[in-house]
Amino acid sequence: MIGYNKIDRKYKTKGIDMTKGTIGIVGLGRMGNGMAQSLLREGFHVFGTDIGEAQRQAAKEIGVNVVADIKALCAESSVIILSLPMAKHVQAVIKDKNGIIDHAQPHTLIIDTSTSEPEVTRALSIELDQLDHQLLDCPVSGGPAGAEAGTMVMLVGGGSSALERAQLYLDALSSKVVYMGKSGNGHAAKLINNLLCAAHLVTTTEAVSLGTKAGLDPADLIAGLNAGSGRSAISEVNFPRWILSDSFDSGFTMELMRKDVRLAKNMIGEMGLALPVAQQVAEIWAQSEANIPDQDDFNCIVKNAGLGE
Repeated sequence: MIGYNKIDRKYKTKGIDMTKGTIGIVGLGRMGNGMAQSLLREGFHVFGTDIGEAQRQAAKEIGVNVVADIKALCAESSVIILSLPMAKHVQAVIKDKNGIIDHAQPHTLIIDTSTSEPEVTRALSIELDQLDHQLLDCPVSGGPAGAEAGTMVMLVGGGSSALERAQLYLDALSSKVVYMGKSGNGHAAKLINNLLCAAHLVTTTEAVSLGTKAGLDPADLIAGLNAGSGRSAISEVNFPRWILSDSFDSGFTMELMRKDVRLAKNMIGEMGLALPVAQQVAEIWAQSEANIPDQDDFNCIVKNAGLGE
């Protein structure tokens, strides 16, 4: 496993001078828009497309060259970022009629920043490799704010030559990249990360509920936990920024986190493992569908424990 921090350098792969040039983005929602901002700030020419009119208009306003469809996007760039909700959307954009495969320039590199399914990614990687294209799974952490600031963390799976070719772009988007190995490993690691994040939300919420019942102020308790061994990214970031502030606007929805937890649970089953805590966390998130809408912020899971109301 290799990790590196953002550094300034040029890359050359297969005779191509990888100085800053043109890149395409499919999916111009909050994450795609944020990544476009970082790439534009770093001097790239950014083309993008999205099925949503509001997303296209917002991208135009920050300087993205918005094009009508994937065919037009492929005509502009042989490096394409995907920022899409689910594996089925990634498959459709790559494989459907008038998708990337139909219109890609020779030796196109696809950088998939979606949180997708490892086996879907591996199958797509094999198919693309047979067509002399490359696919990297590069799921991200840091949310829209990290995308806009270029400070995301990226867990990367795929071939080392594809990673070398992508590094200039990843440097513009992230503060840290961790190479996880073969295709699909980035997505597997991201699902495991999100399962742990989901668990930390549940356990930290229960800890704060216990502390409140014991007469502690929630903000004081969180400060105390963050000074001790019980801290996590959830206590250090999510509780102060989005939960105790009652803002609940991280940019990541209940629907997406429930999807990621479900996929992680499926992985556990496929591996034949008995992980009782993970199973209970998955049940809590699945049950939340009954009373927390899909579009709500994922931190709203705390409301099932009586917090944030």
